[in-house]
Amino acid sequence: MPLSGASSSYSQASVTHQYDVFISFRGEDTRNGFTSHLHSALRRNQIETFIDYRIQKGGAIWNELVEAIRDSNLFLVIFSENYASSKWCLRELAEIIECKKENENVIVIPVFYRIEPTHVRKQSGTYHTAFAEHERSLERSVVQQWRTALFEASNLSGFHCDHHRQEAELIDEIVKAIFPNLNSNCYRDELKSPFICNRNYTSVKSLLKFKSEKVLVIGIWGMAGIGKTTIATTLFHECSSEYEDHCFLAFSKNLEGKGLNHICAKLLSQLLNQDLRINNIRVIHSSIIRKLKHRKVFVVLDDVTNSQIAADLIQLFRNCLSYGSRIILTTRDRNVLTSGGVEEIHEVKEMNFEDSLKLFSHNAFNDSHPKEDYYELSTRVVADYAKGIPLALKILGSFLRTKEKSEWDSALRKLRKYPNADIQQVLRLSYNALDDDEKNILLDIACFFYEHEMEMVTKILNSCGFFADIGIKSLLDKSLVSIYSNGSCKYIKMHSLIQEMCWKIIHEEYSKNGGQQTRLWNTEEVCNIFQDERDIHGVESMIVDMNEITIDPRIIIIALRKMPKLRLLALRGNINMDLEWNRVLIEGFQFPNDLRYIEWDKCPLKIVPSICWPQKLVQLSMQGSNIEKLWDTAQLNTTSGARSVARKKQSKSKKIRTKANIEIPLLSPALPSTTEGVST
Repeated sequence: MPLSGASSSYSQASVTHQYDVFISFRGEDTRNGFTSHLHSALRRNQIETFIDYRIQKGGAIWNELVEAIRDSNLFLVIFSENYASSKWCLRELAEIIECKKENENVIVIPVFYRIEPTHVRKQSGTYHTAFAEHERSLERSVVQQWRTALFEASNLSGFHCDHHRQEAELIDEIVKAIFPNLNSNCYRDELKSPFICNRNYTSVKSLLKFKSEKVLVIGIWGMAGIGKTTIATTLFHECSSEYEDHCFLAFSKNLEGKGLNHICAKLLSQLLNQDLRINNIRVIHSSIIRKLKHRKVFVVLDDVTNSQIAADLIQLFRNCLSYGSRIILTTRDRNVLTSGGVEEIHEVKEMNFEDSLKLFSHNAFNDSHPKEDYYELSTRVVADYAKGIPLALKILGSFLRTKEKSEWDSALRKLRKYPNADIQQVLRLSYNALDDDEKNILLDIACFFYEHEMEMVTKILNSCGFFADIGIKSLLDKSLVSIYSNGSCKYIKMHSLIQEMCWKIIHEEYSKNGGQQTRLWNTEEVCNIFQDERDIHGVESMIVDMNEITIDPRIIIIALRKMPKLRLLALRGNINMDLEWNRVLIEGFQFPNDLRYIEWDKCPLKIVPSICWPQKLVQLSMQGSNIEKLWDTAQLNTTSGARSVARKKQSKSKKIRTKANIEIPLLSPALPSTTEGVST
């Protein structure tokens, strides 16, 4: 029988839940017959199903059952003659109905197996007898909760199997009814918020080229939370009915872990509405190929992360699907698309301010614009924090919906120190997919090289032992960083939410590493660390604004010799020093030998002794400084092995803006011993 609301499935379940279906049944009635056959049919159709014998022996049975219920997408409740006599079944049912109350889109399908639905609804016959027994031994409130759950579940649309109906036929109908619910589970929730039709949506829709007759594969690419799934969801919702068959398959770590054959079987089973088992994607039965060749389909593969799986599926689509079919593939990694030869790729950009304010307002005020007295606060959220990321706009809008103005202000200030955990969790999916080299490069960019020149950053990171050329390319592909041009130069940057994520990761390192932090960028934090005399041995990069420090600047400068792992250093701002100051600093001053990059503009020293210069220095910037002489002895060029004396013109260095007057002392092989890496 048709299911009312079968198309109104819930949340991004296939992304976040382990089981497609949970079966609740009375073991002594149906375990060895109907339920076992139903379970086999579901498994044959690659529908991940929980049944009670999956509970680990020796485990806490009820706790495991509750966990499985919470981790399931859809529920089949098999009402049989003795179902109500089981306290266990009734507890299970009450938990299922509780899930439905918490989420109105949860699907519960009753199956009345050889019992009249009216007996269950009215709790008559064996059900009346069972409840009478329960009332004699249990608290009234518990029994009433079970009665209510039973009544609510039995009044849902479902299936009836009497003695005159073939069970195999009924099982086929149940499986077919489940498929569309699983297909749509992953996208319906995306449409709960009003969809803001912006340039990203119109661009992707134009790529579909509906009049084209070939099998077209379109890639939607962008950072986590940027709205890729929402765009694909909306297009699927609007366009899938124009095709003979359609499928929305949400990928997850669990799904990809089961391998290509399982994914292919699940996909084709849903497209063809039949039980398929694929042992080898390259040897698919000719009858399946013939069916696919005669069907124009619309498929969305959402959040794919495995390049090889993507490439193999794309090849299958092109070889097997009918002309006119459309495939949309969303991913956080551009390489997933390019390795599969996707013809058309759209990079999803941040929403503009106007559209961002609309989306935020829908979630915060259930309206297309903010309340009048909340406008300024709303623009702070949109412009200063979310910055065009739909995920952040939705989460923050929902969070602030019931808050007073004073709470809004407090929440926004708190976000600067403690980023929203739900947003961070999604962003970290991309970070967790990086290798250690890529993670270090990303953290260096976030904590030190934000909006620095791309070529210079690459050169310095290479000198640090990282594989920066391919590493930065990978970060670009995963939308964790981006490049912008200013004149002939290219600069590297990232979204502020990703930068906050990186800062959070560094602070977590501090907790895990016994109080050691690898990167310092906040002047207030730097002052606290030095003031508290914390361990600075592991610091690899440090930025300090000397205009903002609250401690004696000599403490910071002299302490550099206690940072043997320091690779990147930036001391910014003015320090007023008298001659005695200069003398004391020179006596106690020593650059760490691992330094590759030094930025000390407006340096108050007039001379830095030769022994102070690090052996691996690649880039030196001392613009506007008081330096009159960089060193006072000849320096060995480690690249050529020759000696090169670096001299400076007698004019004040703070007046010099070119690189023409200084030769680089003792540089690593990343640069020759010329003036290229020195900026005074």
